[in-house]
Amino acid sequence: MSKRREGREAAVQFLFSNDLNAEADESDWRAFWKLHTANGFVRKFCMQLVDGVEKNRDAVDDRIRAVTENYALDRLSTVDRNILRVAIYEMFHCNDVPPVVAINEAIEIAKRFGSEESGRFVNGILDRLKRDLTRPLRDVAPVSSPTDEPGPPAREE
Repeated sequence: MSKRREGREAAVQFLFSNDLNAEADESDWRAFWKLHTANGFVRKFCMQLVDGVEKNRDAVDDRIRAVTENYALDRLSTVDRNILRVAIYEMFHCNDVPPVVAINEAIEIAKRFGSEESGRFVNGILDRLKRDLTRPLRDVAPVSSPTDEPGPPAREE
């Protein structure tokens, strides 16, 4: 498993626990890292994804709501909801991650952690959302200005 996949899975796991305990703080991170033994790049990548999802939560959740009409966000499984959050954050806010990579990673994580239908469900939601992208699906987006918010760290060498 790649280090980035490990970071994504850890981010989903942390966000899942955060959904159950909305008042996360530094002690939650310490407790999480005692259970999840990742360190170095994986830990940094996870924390950047979680931070990005949290900072953009309203916009990310609005995108989910837009394609799940007549279905309340809190009715989605907690696992699927947080897999979608990480993928949507990467698709729309991380110019160094090709959107198709974010989609494929989300589908694989959904198959591993979600229900029997999670992979298809996550794929369907993200497939609808990729139509809203204004950047190439298979490439990293060019940086348009030095003020662009950087995405998660580049691959570890």
